[in-house]
Amino acid sequence: MHNVLMPQRPVSERFLTPEQLGRRSRKVWLVFALLSAAIIAAALYGASLYGRLTAIEGLQRQGHTDANLKVALLRAVLERPRALPLLLADDQQVRDALAERQTDAVAALDRKLESLVSGTSAAVLYVVGKDGIAMASSNWREPLSFVGNDYSFRDYFRKAMETGTAEHYALGTVSNRPGLYISRRVGDASSALGVVVVKMEFDQLEADWSESGRPAYITDERGVVLITNLPSWRFMTTAPFSRDEAAVIRKSLQFGAAPLSPLPISRPETIGPDTTIVRAVLPGSSADEYLRLTTAVPSTPWQLSYLIPTGPAVTSSVRETRFLTLTVLLPILVFAAFLLRRRHASTMQIAVSRIAREELERRVLERTDDLSRARDRLEAEIADHRATDEKLQGVQQDLVQANRLAILGQVAAGVAHEINQPLATIRAYAENANIFLERRQIDPVRHNLSAIAGLTERIGTITEELRAFARKGRTAPEPVELKAVIEGAVVLLRSRFAGRLDALKIELPPSGLTVVGTRIRLEQVLINLFQNALEALEGRDGAKVEVSVREMTDDVEIVVSDNGPGIPAAILDSLFTPFNTSKEKGLGLGLVISKDIVVDYGGRIEVESSSSGTRFTIHLHRATT
Repeated sequence: MHNVLMPQRPVSERFLTPEQLGRRSRKVWLVFALLSAAIIAAALYGASLYGRLTAIEGLQRQGHTDANLKVALLRAVLERPRALPLLLADDQQVRDALAERQTDAVAALDRKLESLVSGTSAAVLYVVGKDGIAMASSNWREPLSFVGNDYSFRDYFRKAMETGTAEHYALGTVSNRPGLYISRRVGDASSALGVVVVKMEFDQLEADWSESGRPAYITDERGVVLITNLPSWRFMTTAPFSRDEAAVIRKSLQFGAAPLSPLPISRPETIGPDTTIVRAVLPGSSADEYLRLTTAVPSTPWQLSYLIPTGPAVTSSVRETRFLTLTVLLPILVFAAFLLRRRHASTMQIAVSRIAREELERRVLERTDDLSRARDRLEAEIADHRATDEKLQGVQQDLVQANRLAILGQVAAGVAHEINQPLATIRAYAENANIFLERRQIDPVRHNLSAIAGLTERIGTITEELRAFARKGRTAPEPVELKAVIEGAVVLLRSRFAGRLDALKIELPPSGLTVVGTRIRLEQVLINLFQNALEALEGRDGAKVEVSVREMTDDVEIVVSDNGPGIPAAILDSLFTPFNTSKEKGLGLGLVISKDIVVDYGGRIEVESSSSGTRFTIHLHRATT
């Protein structure tokens, strides 16, 4: 029995003294500390690499979506004025004015061009004779009129006379403003009368791009920047030109006296077929790292480049990945240290016991059996402690698993509830689109499809918000215009409650009133309240839901009241408890989620209900300008 329960230690360790074990323990702890530091350093390095890769992939997905939207917007801007030269080239008034050159005919054409350009997005519309001299122009009244100027040297004139049509981006010789010239020949090649030209300028498009705060630019087939939301980058190049190439371009006056210097972009690192990591210097800032996405612009030889700063996203992702790595790794190392400490304590205890036992055996041989039994009891207790520890770990693992499943169920229910409203609206838009298709009404179909696209993007925003919550993160609150939040909530409910929104009486706040939060989450709060009120009034005469806004010193109150039957007392007492609902198909999460959103932004929700109606009051912090 004595030999069976004896801990099996290495021979060299069993005969060490406590002093020797102490020195050995210090060496072991030193090795353990160095090994732990190396493991932590390697884990943090790997976490940094993974966090950066994850952030870059997320930015790449977002960037492709933004770039495609910018290309679509550019195509929409381009397509509208392209039809003008085509129509005017076959216009009899244009042909007569070019053929006869009579003063009255030219004056009438001037007025016609002036009226046409005012209704389009074109900058100037003008007619050039076959000799290259502008005969009529929409800006004939202005001091810098194109009438009488010689454009025979321009590529858009020469190519249109040769091939029938041309598109050419250049700096205006008269207006000194850049733009795209779209031209078409009047008459056949053998009997050409002249050329109709429309000039497009992209100031509004560049201003729209500037709202994103991220650099975007269009380059031609030679790499010259044509359109950009950074004016200082216009007519710069993606690669240096040789002296001869630059001289030829300057001689053509296409870009005026622009130096054609290279863009301040360096060190490209390819990570995909159309994606690179670059270092760029933006105006007024130092060099920084950006994700550059490139995509072709259909129907043109142009290419769109879009720069997304990687610093904030990479830093946040790396920080979160490192935190998660340390959250997993540190408990493991602490547990290993605990085992090492316990082993050392056990070894030291055994050494002391051995010395004491040997001493006692030398003095009192008759007490050997008692010491052996004491040692057996001690080992049994150690075994019991180990068994208890193993059972405790099993129970802890079961609790962690149960908690994880409970959280998963709540999140799944929340996702279903949050996405249900946009899906219902999408279905209504889709059914309306089918009806409009049967009636061959294309414009309403396009409007419905555009609304569906916006709602799918909204669903993506909701799921992204839930993912951010799962990462213990939140979208940072910011000043949000309250009027836009209310209007956005009404737009989402319009299709679902078609014909019943007349009951909704809204006193919109002034345009400048802003509160602290994020638009998508505040819209969800109002949607939940509007929907509950409208559903409570279903089938009632004189149904009315009143929405008003009251401005306080530091807060803003949003009041949503209805004249419905009120909330039952049993429901009202636990109104903000999950899964508490009086609806047959309701989940009981709408008001819970709404309250959580408002509380996240430092506000609160109050409710009053009676048989004559229900009144919800939302208190939000007023944003400081």
